[in-house]
Amino acid sequence: MRALLCRAWGAVDGLEVAESDAPRPGPGQVLIEVRATAVNYADAIMVGGTYQTKPPLPFSPGLETAGTVLAIGEGVTRVAPGDRVMALLHYGGMAEQALADAADTWRIPDGMGWRDAAAFPVAYFSSDVALRWAGRLEAGETLLVLGAAGGVGLTAVEIGKAMGARVIAAASTAEKLAAARDHGADELINYASEDLKTRMREVTGERGADVCFDPVGGDLFDAALSSLGWGGRYVHVGFVGGVPQVPANRLLVKNRAALGSALRYYRWHAPDKLATSVAALLGWYGEGRLRPLVTHELPLERGVEALQLLTQRRAHGRVLVVPGAPL
Repeated sequence: MRALLCRAWGAVDGLEVAESDAPRPGPGQVLIEVRATAVNYADAIMVGGTYQTKPPLPFSPGLETAGTVLAIGEGVTRVAPGDRVMALLHYGGMAEQALADAADTWRIPDGMGWRDAAAFPVAYFSSDVALRWAGRLEAGETLLVLGAAGGVGLTAVEIGKAMGARVIAAASTAEKLAAARDHGADELINYASEDLKTRMREVTGERGADVCFDPVGGDLFDAALSSLGWGGRYVHVGFVGGVPQVPANRLLVKNRAALGSALRYYRWHAPDKLATSVAALLGWYGEGRLRPLVTHELPLERGVEALQLLTQRRAHGRVLVVPGAPL
């Protein structure tokens, strides 16, 4: 099979498409013929050798995929050959075939196409567990979403609305803010041209946000923390802008909380909570309340370019790598 291979730790431009041995499913595993794989910032971190998981070289990046089940391993009853599925992966999605754990594989609902299925697992699952279980977002509360037009941020806007929150979307360009508005945001803040802290005071009437969803970090953290009201919860889900340092004294002053949320740990430590999130998300999708935004579809040969769209922060919505025929 063809695969986008990482042969040495480093920058994503060192990846190359080459022939590789097709994987075989072991007990509890599913072999998937890949139709499309969404790109995530964590893929670049994994290629650089600094991710929590360090696969044996060579390997293919890709933490999620959508495709058709080719074969199943011993003990698998959740899916069967021929099923259309989406899956969370340890790695390996940027290839013609990929292995997934059966527990991390879901049948694609009727009416969901390949684009939506490929764009769905990591972004929507990550946002829901962060808002539902870490941030404890409730109907009627105010949610601030940073990076609100990114692959994960845009899903947080939609999920916040589905949960009944007032959503304030913050992003760096008018184009990105327009995407957030189209997906349900109530208020918009351009933090490239406006002061985030000042604008948050204005749009919340000095009350502040109840929850901040932050996949960016970096220089935005200080203003985001200051924008939380009494009892506010800051939920850190990524750090494309840099890893922030949390000053404990500022948590104490307004009874704030700073929390981290990573999807991979829900898979391992709280699968029941993840299952609840997935059921809610698929229900909302069926009602038309979630609309994945795919802005780029690139063939496997342009996989490096797909990754660079994210690492260079030139994309909003999801970027897909398509190994075979166009979707």
